[in-house]
Amino acid sequence: MVKEQAHTVSSYEQELDQVRGMLVRMGGIVESQMAMAMAAIVDRDEDAAMEASERDPQVDELEREVETLSIRLLALRAPMAGDLREIVAAMKISGDLERIGDCAASIARRTLRLDAGDARLSPGGLRTMGRLVQENLRRAIDAMSQQDSERAVEVWQSDAAVDELYTAMFRELVTYMMEDPRTIRSCTHLLFIAKNLERIGDHATNIAERVYFAATGEQLPVVRPRGLPVV
Repeated sequence: MVKEQAHTVSSYEQELDQVRGMLVRMGGIVESQMAMAMAAIVDRDEDAAMEASERDPQVDELEREVETLSIRLLALRAPMAGDLREIVAAMKISGDLERIGDCAASIARRTLRLDAGDARLSPGGLRTMGRLVQENLRRAIDAMSQQDSERAVEVWQSDAAVDELYTAMFRELVTYMMEDPRTIRSCTHLLFIAKNLERIGDHATNIAERVYFAATGEQLPVVRPRGLPVV
């Protein structure tokens, strides 16, 4: 009987570790998608743009695997306390990672449609915003893999800066379109790219909130730090 219980505990830990490992793999893929999307923006790298989109099915499949195994753990293992929070958080985090992959792929596809001929439409603002979002994503994934509540709080607090950059870019691009209707097509693509970057920042913040709850059993405040609104 003791041996059977030990085997059951060992199997449970292995399955829990498997969920953690799949999340880390998802995190690695979406980080690479984000890096390739930024290379597409900054360097006009078409190969990077195409690869960012091609990696999306890998993330989708891992999300399904995380959900399936997490449900199995909930149904058959009846986890308690910290383990229960971690498994529920894993399902939600996998959804956020999948959406980050979608946003990165969307950025890459839109970059291929940009008109490189308009010198005013430089990627400088997107580069700055993208670097901040990349940093927040990296820290969120590190917090997830290490169950680091302090790093999760840092990510949560950094989202306001992303919002402010998005607001500034929105105003700048709308001004370009009003001054010269010929820029409308390119500016529209840039607006969608900026919005997807802002959404990636939101999903990184979601991950940070889930990590914090799983690690501490407490919720971060409902109202997040916010930058200036778009008006």
